[in-house]
Amino acid sequence: MGNILKNLFWHDVLLILCVLALAKLIILVVQWVIRQVAEKTPPHLRLSILRVVPVIRLLIGIGAVAVIVPILVEPTFRNIMTVVASLGLALAFTLKDYGSSFVAGWVTVLENAYQPGDWIEVDGAYGEVKSIRARATRIVTADDTEVIIPHSHLWSKSIFNATSGNRSLLCVTDFYLHPDHDALAARRRLTEIAETCSYRKPESPVVVIVLEKPWGTHYRVKSYVKESREQFLLMTDITVRGTEAIRSLGIRFAQAPYAETKH
Repeated sequence: MGNILKNLFWHDVLLILCVLALAKLIILVVQWVIRQVAEKTPPHLRLSILRVVPVIRLLIGIGAVAVIVPILVEPTFRNIMTVVASLGLALAFTLKDYGSSFVAGWVTVLENAYQPGDWIEVDGAYGEVKSIRARATRIVTADDTEVIIPHSHLWSKSIFNATSGNRSLLCVTDFYLHPDHDALAARRRLTEIAETCSYRKPESPVVVIVLEKPWGTHYRVKSYVKESREQFLLMTDITVRGTEAIRSLGIRFAQAPYAETKH
């Protein structure tokens, strides 16, 4: 390895640090500019623009490595292959977990498993993808909590993608009613409530599923929201107006069964 690396001088070290700092600065600036452009463009273009962010981060990182390697190593084919093999062994044996996450990150970007703007769920954490970085994906939940998910989860965990690059997604609002009621009237009224919701995607279907349970009747109102960020507003609107409509029909709500108390 000593025959591969150059004898570095202080100006070489300074140049490497400058390249790394410049690459980081370019990433931050480009990422900020793209996000500003995405927020100001029409909604149907926002997700397409945000998809560019992780690709640009990868390209800038590769460019920085391409500049630094000739500073450290004589740029011959044999030397480059030796360095690549050495890095591969280091990732395999000493940085196995990080290497797994790093490779999974490439797979995530190349296969487009999910992208910024998508709503995904991993290990019970559900939120909007904010960024896809080298080791992990950052999502923000509806409660404004950031969750960092290592890309290595891609190999062993189920990842639920609610949007898959689309603005809209299917929302389900639940109602639990007393079994003694006019089911046709209740179903018709809940359908009307969902169809008149201002957050619903225009011309999208509304389906109301009715299931009988031992303790009552379970209604599931399925409707598409026009913008993924408004999904909880849609469910809130349908819940509030639907509850009022059910009460106006004189229908009682189901009560959770009480656990038997043992004496």
